[in-house]
Amino acid sequence: MRRFAGDRLVVATHNRGKLEEIAALLAPCGVTAVGAAELGLPEPAETETTFLGNARIKAHAAARAAGLPALADDSGIEVDALGGAPGVHTADWAETPAGRDFVQAMTRTWRLLEDARAPEPRRARFRCTLVLAWPDGHDEAFDGAVEGRIVWPMRGSLGHGYDPVFLPDGRDLTFGEMDRWEKNRISHRAVAFRKLMEGCFT
Repeated sequence: MRRFAGDRLVVATHNRGKLEEIAALLAPCGVTAVGAAELGLPEPAETETTFLGNARIKAHAAARAAGLPALADDSGIEVDALGGAPGVHTADWAETPAGRDFVQAMTRTWRLLEDARAPEPRRARFRCTLVLAWPDGHDEAFDGAVEGRIVWPMRGSLGHGYDPVFLPDGRDLTFGEMDRWEKNRISHRAVAFRKLMEGCFT
């Protein structure tokens, strides 16, 4: 497994919330996270059908364009009663002509569950795949997941994406109600990051 040897890393996302979350996780390693938007990098089309495939597209595109190692994640929520949807299409469900609207996406998800008369608890999980890619084409990949259930109505305004409707197992607060530090300790991204740190940084 290849070790990361620099002090600057491109984070292949244009999502400010995701960049801040990843930057906070990288900070203890003395690594400065630079967002793709800050570097003016385009967003490549995510044409794969898996989290791994899409994370690889984003990481390699950013590493080639910036000439620096790049970290990308592809993540989403899988709802069991919806056959694992929205999954890799989590962000797509939030797309509107005016930008992403996750309240719309969460409402759509709940309505589909209601229409299907899905029994409680409505099991779901957040999944994350991280890919660290180098400009020479090498990459390392790491997966993380956190199990829980979908709740309604939405609870909390501290997270992003589907956080307000996801209640992780063993917790009384949704991801949307948790402060960033608590969420970062137990999230799907945190699980994948621990593997990344062990494999490439520590």
